[in-house]
Formats: sequence, structure tokens, C-alpha cells
Amino acid sequence: MPDRRRVVFLLLAWALVPLYAAPAAFFPILVLSGCLLNAAKTVEFHFIDVEEGSATLIVAPSGESLLVDTGARGPNGRNVDRIIAAARSAGLRQIDYLLITHYQDDHYGAAPELVERLPVLHFLDHGPSVEAGRDTQWKEHWQIGTNDRLYAAYSTARAKGKHTVVKPGDRIPIQGLDVLVLTAAGDKIPAALAGAGSPNPFCGSAGLRTEDGTEDGQSVGILVTFGKFRFVHLGDLTWNRSLGFFCPDNPVGTVDVYLSTHHGMSIAKETSEVRWGRSCCPEAEVHGLRPRVAILNCGENYHRLGTPRAWQVIRNSPGLEDFWQMHYQAQGGKDNNVAEQFIANLSARDCAGHPIRLSAEPNGGFSVTNTRNGLTRRYRPR
Repeated sequence: MPDRRRVVFLLLAWALVPLYAAPAAFFPILVLSGCLLNAAKTVEFHFIDVEEGSATLIVAPSGESLLVDTGARGPNGRNVDRIIAAARSAGLRQIDYLLITHYQDDHYGAAPELVERLPVLHFLDHGPSVEAGRDTQWKEHWQIGTNDRLYAAYSTARAKGKHTVVKPGDRIPIQGLDVLVLTAAGDKIPAALAGAGSPNPFCGSAGLRTEDGTEDGQSVGILVTFGKFRFVHLGDLTWNRSLGFFCPDNPVGTVDVYLSTHHGMSIAKETSEVRWGRSCCPEAEVHGLRPRVAILNCGENYHRLGTPRAWQVIRNSPGLEDFWQMHYQAQGGKDNNVAEQFIANLSARDCAGHPIRLSAEPNGGFSVTNTRNGLTRRYRPR
């Protein structure tokens, strides 16, 4: 029996033959047929549920992949299982680039196990850890041991591939995408991007806080551009670092999609001063970027030490059309959670780890899907 694809091709070619000799009026039909044969490709984003952490898989139209962070170690390989499931759903057999935004367990603890189970070709990070010699700051659940031990395990894992220390202004060479490093190792891009750089009207809404000496403030932040579509991911960039980047002028401009910085965490003022300084999401950042859609990458209880302030800043951002959440926030209550249809995981108990998926087109249009209930919202180009 002949190959099915060959049969379909021959039948289609036979059907189109008369059009080549037809009047010019038929030309649009021929063009349409060509479009059907060469449908516009998209860039795919998989926001993977690693509970209290972050992992985002980006797949370019070329098929090349960028995984930003891996989530924490354990329990029982759950986070790696979910990353591999996302990779398989995207048809991947390897990760081309693994970008570690910073060295804290909830962002890179699962990297060594991932490398054992799925090939990673190229490792990207900001260089040496500033937390060397310090005990792990968050001793929750399976997060035990020291930062030195975590960093040593990661260093051993990345030795199995190519390693690059990225700096602001660098571009990650993924075919079909423009992936620009905005921040890294406490530094930022030296000049505003084309079309950006206007005074930021939201810089006067909040002042500086205590300085942050943790890895959070060293986060690698990136801007992913695909035609007219723009997506920003700033890792766990903390309050003062953010204000230093977005004030007095906004060097980035506006974006279509914003992944909540530092899990949308606002540390309560009555807690330690160091943690207060590690809060995120000042208006200068969120409102300055003016996203059309925001995604909260946060576990159910990640805000247990804080307040809903960052959530409210994101929700009230000018021009925001929709706000999606990886998890329902137990401390937020009805007033500080979006409608259930926009939440991928309603409870950490027996959680299936539903991801949120996004598909973007070069004209700037995109769609977001909640895989828990199948809800898809389409967003037209600006």
C-alpha cells in the first residue's frame, strides 16, 4: 500500500493543477492553499507545576528548547516527572538549554536528577553563588542540607554538558526566538531597548527597602520576543533590584505576558528585615511592563509568610486582561484569588500537577490554556 502522505500530496497537487492555468482571480485561493500547507508556527510555553518553585519550558518553532529552572528536589522525583511529561508532550527528547535563574533549591534543586533522566546539552547561569557557605534559608519539606551541597550537586551535573555564564545584554541562540538576558548577577542591561527608555511614572509609588544579599537578587531575567509577541521572566528579582532596573526610566517597555516575579511574594513587614527586603513586584515593575496577561507561578501555601500585596499589584495592573494562577492561594481567600476557572490546581492535596500552556504567534496574538478544565482564552494582537 502506498505511503499515505504521498497519496495525500499527489491528490492535493492534482486538485491544484487547474489553478495554475486559471485567471488571476483564483490567485488568492492558491495563496490560501499554500497557507494551509505551511501553517504559521508558534512558540509554546509550558508553565510546569513544581508546587513551591518554578519551571518553565519554552519550545521555539524550530523545535529547540529552553527550560528555565527545574523546581526543587523531590519528593520522589515528582518535579522531574512533570518536566519530562511536558517535554514529551512537546515532542522533545532532550533539553537544548537549561537556564538556572539563581541558586536556591526551589529553582535548581531538581537539576541533577533531571540530567540523569533527560539529556541537557547546554547549561546557563549567572556564575558563582553569593550564598556559598550559608545554610539553606528555607528548610521546608524535603529542602534539607546546605546551599554548598546543592551547588556542588548542580556543578557536577552541568559538567556533563556545555556551560556558559550569561551577562546582561547576552542573547541565548535559539533559532526562531530572540531571548535577551536583562539581568544577571545583580547587574542589568546597560541601555534601554529600542522603543523603550521613557520615564517610568510608577517609580514614585514606593521607596527602597532593606538590601538583599541572597541569591534571589542575583536572578537571571530574560525577555523572549517572537515577532510582535513579548514575554518576560525575571526569576526571583527582589524589591531594590527591581527598582534599580525599572527606575527612573523603563528600559524594557511593555510586554504581552508577565510571569510573576518571586512567585508574587510579599513578605510581611513584621518578619525579619532581610525577608522584607526580599519582597517583589513593585508597581514600577509590574505596572511599567503593562502586561496583558499575568501568570502566578506559586504553590498553594507559598504566601504563608507574607501578605497579598504583590497579588493585588499584579491584579490591578493597568491594561491587564486576565490573571492565571498555577495554584489556589490558601492564605488569599476569595478576595485574593482569581476565579476558579483561571486556576490550574485547586488544592495541593492529591494534586495532579496541571500545567498552564501558552501558544504565541509572530503577529502578537496568543492563547492560554488551563489544562485542568480545558479552558482556553484567545488574545488578539495589540
